[in-house]
Amino acid sequence: MIRPYRPTDRAAVYDICVRTAQDGGDSRAVYPDVELLPSIFAGPYLELAPSLAFVLDDGGQAVGYVLGAADTAAFVAAYRSRWLPNLVSRFPLPAEVTTPSDHMITLMHDPERMMLLPLIADYPAHLHIDLLPAYQRRGHGRALMERLLTALRAAGVPAVHLGMVTTNTNARAFYDRLGFHEIDVPNPGPVTYLGLRL
Repeated sequence: MIRPYRPTDRAAVYDICVRTAQDGGDSRAVYPDVELLPSIFAGPYLELAPSLAFVLDDGGQAVGYVLGAADTAAFVAAYRSRWLPNLVSRFPLPAEVTTPSDHMITLMHDPERMMLLPLIADYPAHLHIDLLPAYQRRGHGRALMERLLTALRAAGVPAVHLGMVTTNTNARAFYDRLGFHEIDVPNPGPVTYLGLRL
């Protein structure tokens, strides 16, 4: 069953993020602090855009989620003013980037990295989706996406984008099946950006 996110789902959403963040697999060996990645890629959406957070519920337990922001520019501003101040003492900006965690903390402190053009001009909304491995390839991802895309359409959003690690070929095949197309972004690094007109 797909339903709106509830505050009681927070721990499960964080756990799903950790267990799927390394090219679709468990990230704990690379990022040992299990609060780090969710604090970047899940928590701010739960706090700042809860009406666009949906979970796949199996017997009362969230086993997958889709999270979105209808207006990336407004989300970035809220992240900077309302979300990041809660994190700086636990995750101070590293003086030197030497580990994968340092790299992620640097991203955490730079929400303006999301203000990529032409992404936010032409595709103002963005999203994140994750499912525990046992629930993948069973139609749940498509159902989660359809729930979020319906909510974005109802809000009058014209288009949505996402970023994915280029090497995650399974994810790319999934997005291709949903009709997403690649967006040319200058210097994308290890990330491919995809968009969908709504």
